[in-house]
Amino acid sequence: MVERSAEHFEEIAPEAAEHFQDLSRQAHAARLGMWVFLSSEVLFFAGLFALYATYRVEHPLGFGEGVLHNTLALGSTNTAVLLVSSYTIALAVHALRQGKTRAAIALTAATIFLGLCFLGIKATEYLEHFHDGIYPGGVGAFFAAHSAPGIEMFFTLYFCMTGLHALHVIAGMCVLGFLLRKVVRGQIRPASAYPLAIGAVYWHLVDAIWIFLWPLFYLVPGNVR
Repeated sequence: MVERSAEHFEEIAPEAAEHFQDLSRQAHAARLGMWVFLSSEVLFFAGLFALYATYRVEHPLGFGEGVLHNTLALGSTNTAVLLVSSYTIALAVHALRQGKTRAAIALTAATIFLGLCFLGIKATEYLEHFHDGIYPGGVGAFFAAHSAPGIEMFFTLYFCMTGLHALHVIAGMCVLGFLLRKVVRGQIRPASAYPLAIGAVYWHLVDAIWIFLWPLFYLVPGNVR
Protein backbone atom coordinates (compact mmCIF):
# COMPACT_ATOMS: atom_id res chain seq x y z
CA MET A 1 0.00 0.00 0.00
CA VAL A 2 2.78 2.42 0.90
CA GLU A 3 4.77 1.57 -2.23
CA ARG A 4 1.69 2.09 -4.37
CA SER A 5 1.07 5.46 -2.82
CA ALA A 6 4.66 6.47 -3.51
CA GLU A 7 4.32 5.44 -7.16
CA HIS A 8 1.08 7.38 -7.43
CA PHE A 9 2.64 10.49 -5.96
CA GLU A 10 5.62 10.24 -8.29
CA GLU A 11 3.23 10.67 -11.22
CA ILE A 12 2.29 14.11 -9.90
CA ALA A 13 5.11 16.66 -9.95
CA PRO A 14 5.60 18.10 -6.47
CA GLU A 15 4.86 21.80 -6.22
CA ALA A 16 6.92 24.46 -4.48
CA ALA A 17 5.51 26.73 -1.80
CA GLU A 18 3.92 29.95 -3.03
CA HIS A 19 6.87 32.15 -2.01
CA PHE A 20 9.37 30.08 -4.05
CA GLN A 21 9.78 30.24 -7.81
CA ASP A 22 10.31 26.51 -8.17
CA LEU A 23 11.08 23.37 -6.15
CA SER A 24 14.85 23.56 -6.70
CA ARG A 25 14.99 27.06 -5.18
CA GLN A 26 12.91 25.89 -2.24
CA ALA A 27 15.26 22.95 -1.67
CA HIS A 28 18.31 25.23 -1.94
CA ALA A 29 16.86 27.66 0.62
CA ALA A 30 16.11 24.79 3.02
CA ARG A 31 19.63 23.39 2.70
CA LEU A 32 21.18 26.82 3.20
CA GLY A 33 19.08 27.43 6.31
CA MET A 34 20.12 24.08 7.76
CA TRP A 35 23.83 24.73 7.13
CA VAL A 36 23.59 28.14 8.81
CA PHE A 37 21.93 26.47 11.80
CA LEU A 38 24.54 23.70 11.89
CA SER A 39 27.31 26.31 11.83
CA SER A 40 25.88 27.89 14.98
CA GLU A 41 25.76 24.46 16.62
CA VAL A 42 29.40 23.82 15.71
CA LEU A 43 30.43 27.17 17.22
CA PHE A 44 28.48 26.37 20.40
CA PHE A 45 30.21 23.04 20.94
CA ALA A 46 33.56 24.48 19.85
CA GLY A 47 33.39 26.79 22.86
CA LEU A 48 32.78 23.83 25.15
CA PHE A 49 35.65 21.88 23.60
CA ALA A 50 37.94 24.89 24.10
CA LEU A 51 36.86 25.06 27.75
CA TYR A 52 37.61 21.35 28.14
CA ALA A 53 41.06 21.77 26.57
CA THR A 54 41.89 24.70 28.84
CA TYR A 55 41.01 22.86 32.04
CA ARG A 56 42.66 19.65 30.87
CA VAL A 57 45.96 21.45 30.31
CA GLU A 58 45.65 23.02 33.75
CA HIS A 59 44.61 19.82 35.57
CA PRO A 60 45.98 16.78 33.66
CA LEU A 61 45.96 14.51 36.72
CA GLY A 62 42.36 15.17 37.65
CA PHE A 63 41.12 14.77 34.08
CA GLY A 64 43.19 11.63 33.61
CA GLU A 65 41.73 10.06 36.73
CA GLY A 66 38.23 11.09 35.67
CA VAL A 67 38.60 9.25 32.35
CA LEU A 68 39.59 6.09 34.22
CA HIS A 69 36.33 6.20 36.20
CA ASN A 70 34.13 6.39 33.10
CA THR A 71 32.81 3.15 31.62
CA LEU A 72 34.68 2.61 28.36
CA ALA A 73 32.44 -0.30 27.29
CA LEU A 74 29.28 1.83 27.50
CA GLY A 75 30.86 4.82 25.79
CA SER A 76 32.24 2.66 22.99
CA THR A 77 28.93 0.85 22.55
CA ASN A 78 27.18 4.18 22.18
CA THR A 79 29.73 5.19 19.56
CA ALA A 80 28.93 2.07 17.56
CA VAL A 81 25.19 2.69 17.95
CA LEU A 82 25.45 6.21 16.55
CA LEU A 83 27.70 5.16 13.68
CA VAL A 84 25.17 2.51 12.66
CA SER A 85 22.35 5.07 12.98
CA SER A 86 24.17 7.42 10.60
CA TYR A 87 24.39 4.57 8.11
CA THR A 88 20.69 3.69 8.39
CA ILE A 89 19.50 7.27 7.88
CA ALA A 90 21.82 7.65 4.87
CA LEU A 91 20.33 4.45 3.45
CA ALA A 92 16.84 5.83 4.16
CA VAL A 93 17.52 8.95 2.09
CA HIS A 94 18.97 6.86 -0.73
CA ALA A 95 15.99 4.48 -0.65
CA LEU A 96 13.49 7.33 -0.78
CA ARG A 97 15.26 8.91 -3.74
CA GLN A 98 15.09 5.53 -5.48
CA GLY A 99 11.34 5.38 -4.89
CA LYS A 100 11.60 2.64 -2.26
CA THR A 101 9.29 4.31 0.22
CA ARG A 102 8.70 1.29 2.40
CA ALA A 103 12.44 0.75 2.87
CA ALA A 104 12.92 4.46 3.63
CA ILE A 105 10.23 4.26 6.31
CA ALA A 106 11.78 1.17 7.92
CA LEU A 107 15.30 2.64 7.89
CA THR A 108 14.20 5.97 9.34
CA ALA A 109 12.31 4.14 12.09
CA ALA A 110 15.45 2.07 12.75
CA THR A 111 17.47 5.27 13.13
CA ILE A 112 15.02 6.60 15.71
CA PHE A 113 15.16 3.28 17.55
CA LEU A 114 18.97 3.45 17.65
CA GLY A 115 18.68 6.95 19.08
CA LEU A 116 16.53 5.50 21.86
CA CYS A 117 19.16 2.82 22.46
CA PHE A 118 21.83 5.51 22.76
CA LEU A 119 19.78 7.40 25.34
CA GLY A 120 19.08 4.22 27.28
CA ILE A 121 22.78 3.38 27.49
CA LYS A 122 23.64 6.94 28.49
CA ALA A 123 20.95 6.89 31.21
CA THR A 124 22.42 3.61 32.51
CA GLU A 125 25.85 5.22 32.70
CA TYR A 126 24.49 8.26 34.52
CA LEU A 127 22.78 6.00 37.06
CA GLU A 128 26.05 4.14 37.65
CA HIS A 129 27.78 7.45 38.35
CA PHE A 130 25.07 8.52 40.76
CA HIS A 131 25.35 5.17 42.54
CA ASP A 132 29.10 5.79 42.92
CA GLY A 133 28.47 9.24 44.38
CA ILE A 134 29.43 11.22 41.27
CA TYR A 135 27.25 14.25 40.59
CA PRO A 136 27.76 17.47 38.61
CA GLY A 137 29.62 20.25 40.37
CA GLY A 138 31.87 17.93 42.35
CA VAL A 139 29.05 16.86 44.65
CA GLY A 140 29.00 13.34 46.07
CA ALA A 141 30.94 10.88 48.21
CA PHE A 142 33.22 9.97 45.29
CA PHE A 143 35.02 13.31 45.44
CA ALA A 144 35.85 12.91 49.13
CA ALA A 145 37.90 9.81 48.25
CA HIS A 146 39.35 11.18 44.98
CA SER A 147 40.88 14.57 45.50
CA ALA A 148 43.03 14.96 42.39
CA PRO A 149 42.89 18.64 41.35
CA GLY A 150 40.45 19.14 38.50
CA ILE A 151 38.46 15.92 38.84
CA GLU A 152 35.38 17.90 39.91
CA MET A 153 35.66 20.03 36.77
CA PHE A 154 36.11 16.91 34.63
CA PHE A 155 32.81 15.40 35.74
CA THR A 156 31.03 18.76 35.62
CA LEU A 157 32.07 19.11 31.97
CA TYR A 158 31.24 15.46 31.39
CA PHE A 159 27.65 15.85 32.58
CA CYS A 160 27.27 19.21 30.85
CA MET A 161 28.63 18.21 27.43
CA THR A 162 27.18 14.71 27.24
CA GLY A 163 23.87 15.99 28.63
CA LEU A 164 23.68 18.70 25.97
CA HIS A 165 24.55 16.11 23.35
CA ALA A 166 21.75 13.87 24.64
CA LEU A 167 19.32 16.78 24.23
CA HIS A 168 20.48 17.11 20.63
CA VAL A 169 19.88 13.39 20.13
CA ILE A 170 16.32 13.86 21.42
CA ALA A 171 15.84 16.84 19.10
CA GLY A 172 17.16 14.79 16.18
CA MET A 173 14.77 11.95 16.98
CA CYS A 174 11.86 14.41 17.06
CA VAL A 175 12.89 15.83 13.69
CA LEU A 176 13.21 12.38 12.14
CA GLY A 177 9.90 11.32 13.68
CA PHE A 178 8.21 14.38 12.14
CA LEU A 179 9.76 13.62 8.75
CA LEU A 180 8.89 9.93 9.03
CA ARG A 181 5.23 10.88 9.51
CA LYS A 182 5.36 12.98 6.36
CA VAL A 183 6.94 10.15 4.37
CA VAL A 184 4.25 7.72 5.56
CA ARG A 185 1.53 10.19 4.54
CA GLY A 186 3.12 10.78 1.15
CA GLN A 187 3.89 14.41 1.89
CA ILE A 188 7.61 13.77 1.27
CA ARG A 189 7.97 12.05 -2.08
CA PRO A 190 10.86 10.48 -3.97
CA ALA A 191 10.97 13.44 -6.37
CA SER A 192 11.37 15.86 -3.45
CA ALA A 193 13.27 13.89 -0.81
CA TYR A 194 15.35 16.86 0.34
CA PRO A 195 13.52 17.33 3.71
CA LEU A 196 14.61 13.87 4.82
CA ALA A 197 18.12 14.52 3.49
CA ILE A 198 18.31 17.74 5.52
CA GLY A 199 17.12 15.90 8.63
CA ALA A 200 19.82 13.30 7.99
CA VAL A 201 22.48 16.04 7.87
CA TYR A 202 21.44 17.19 11.33
CA TRP A 203 21.63 13.61 12.60
CA HIS A 204 25.11 13.25 11.13
CA LEU A 205 26.20 16.37 13.03
CA VAL A 206 24.90 14.89 16.28
CA ASP A 207 26.92 11.75 15.57
CA ALA A 208 30.05 13.75 14.67
CA ILE A 209 29.90 15.65 17.96
CA TRP A 210 29.85 12.36 19.86
CA ILE A 211 32.87 11.14 17.90
CA PHE A 212 34.79 14.04 19.51
CA LEU A 213 33.26 13.55 22.98
CA TRP A 214 34.09 9.84 23.04
CA PRO A 215 37.91 10.09 23.12
CA LEU A 216 37.91 13.12 25.43
CA PHE A 217 35.87 11.42 28.13
CA TYR A 218 36.68 7.73 27.60
CA LEU A 219 39.95 7.14 25.74
CA VAL A 220 42.59 9.66 26.86
CA PRO A 221 43.58 8.95 30.48
CA GLY A 222 46.42 11.47 30.52
CA ASN A 223 49.14 11.54 33.18
CA VAL A 224 47.87 9.58 36.17
CA ARG A 225 50.24 8.58 38.95
